[in-house]
Amino acid sequence: MKTPVAGILIALVMLIPISSDAWAWGDQGQKVICEIAFRLVQPNTRAEIRKLIGTDEQFNTFSDSCTWPDHPRQRASEHFVNLPRDADGLHSETCPGVSACVVTAIRKDFEVLSFNNASQAQKLASLKFLGHWVGDIHQPLLHVSFEDDRGGNNVLVTGECGSNLHSAWDTCLVLKAVGDDADQAATELMKTVTPARIESWTHSAPMEWANESFAIAEQARTEYCIRQDASCDHPAGKVNIDAAYVAVNTPIVREQLQKAGVRLAHMLDVALGK
Repeated sequence: MKTPVAGILIALVMLIPISSDAWAWGDQGQKVICEIAFRLVQPNTRAEIRKLIGTDEQFNTFSDSCTWPDHPRQRASEHFVNLPRDADGLHSETCPGVSACVVTAIRKDFEVLSFNNASQAQKLASLKFLGHWVGDIHQPLLHVSFEDDRGGNNVLVTGECGSNLHSAWDTCLVLKAVGDDADQAATELMKTVTPARIESWTHSAPMEWANESFAIAEQARTEYCIRQDASCDHPAGKVNIDAAYVAVNTPIVREQLQKAGVRLAHMLDVALGK
């Protein structure tokens, strides 16, 4: 039976503003990203991650711990960055119109994780947050998009992937692209993570990652953005998620998961691999 406190917490979670009420990549995507990162980091970094996760009361693996900021939702305003309908992307590491967003969250928790005098508890929390934020910023729908349609939550879909465009991208397309076994998915995705791709993907900053995701959200194949001059408008009707839609977007989903894992590994090596 739920306690009164638990009931209050559930009620508070349900009152989170509608622009921040969906999970990034679903749990499966987050686990895959963090598993890739864990396998790619240097041995001393991996040892530090194991030591930190070893003190966690809830999780036994880093990949599972990356779902923590969603259950229940923590630091809700930092899971995404909203842009105007006529935006062409971010032009600085600040958040448009607000003090905090996923771009600043990455920097904040990277700094805590890098700080020698931070406590183990602080570092553990920032490790789990950082893994999650890097996943968030690589998910085009909701996390780098528009507030007025709640990142695709108000864009209805038909066909193979549930009720709205955001859920199609955060869960359905991921499962179709990599399956429901996070370890196996990481193994498969890492087969095409070459040294050249690692070199290319790690020479960039969170602002650029956000702009990559925003560019995907605006692509015609995503069917999220109907271009009207400088404005990226809401689709007029339902988006049909058929076999052709899945086929054309599966390579994008797979590469975004790969990029996120590679970039997270690089950040963890810099922060912990001393």
